[in-house]
Amino acid sequence: MTEVVVAGERLLLLPEKAVYWPAEAMLIIADIHFGKAASFRAQGIPVPRGTTTENLLGLDALVRQHGARHVMFLGDFLHARAAHASSTQGAMLAWRHTRPELRLTLVRGNHDRHAGDPAAALGIELVDEPHAVGPFAFCHHPDLDTGGYALAGHVHPAWVLATRFDALRLPCFVVGSQRMILPSFGSFTGGHVVTREAGDAIFVTSGEAVHAIR
Repeated sequence: MTEVVVAGERLLLLPEKAVYWPAEAMLIIADIHFGKAASFRAQGIPVPRGTTTENLLGLDALVRQHGARHVMFLGDFLHARAAHASSTQGAMLAWRHTRPELRLTLVRGNHDRHAGDPAAALGIELVDEPHAVGPFAFCHHPDLDTGGYALAGHVHPAWVLATRFDALRLPCFVVGSQRMILPSFGSFTGGHVVTREAGDAIFVTSGEAVHAIR
């Protein structure tokens, strides 16, 4: 993991494409897109099964590893209405029953508005952006005018590492003076190659380590 200090707070950039805020025992997740594969299958597009389980296992491992007491989802929790399928909902509810004490908050994103709110049985606090906690404004969209340092998703940022002979595209964190954009946490979500704006620091993740791009 890599530590950064923004808005006077220490944040950990995790190789698993998430951020941990130790002072609040908060795990911050962007764009998990539960049910995306199910949505594709509902449209007749053959894609692999098991992405919901994979996402839940990854989320649970981070909660356990860091002792998180609160998970903040930065939008696009559900991908589409097809994410309300019984198999997807059943997997999420089964996981939730193992973590009844864990506080969950969802900052609604554009996909959430189309998909509808998660099942009430999941016990998720639903809020609109920007959602203020301490010095931070938790958002889905990174371009909002907020009253604090914005932590956002939506873009699914990626960075290309290239040599004369090869190129590798990796998820990345974009850390600016007024906002941070997190990579997409979901296992079936892709990425959008970004360019560095003035004042931005780029941190790529290989899945095993986070590296600063100089």
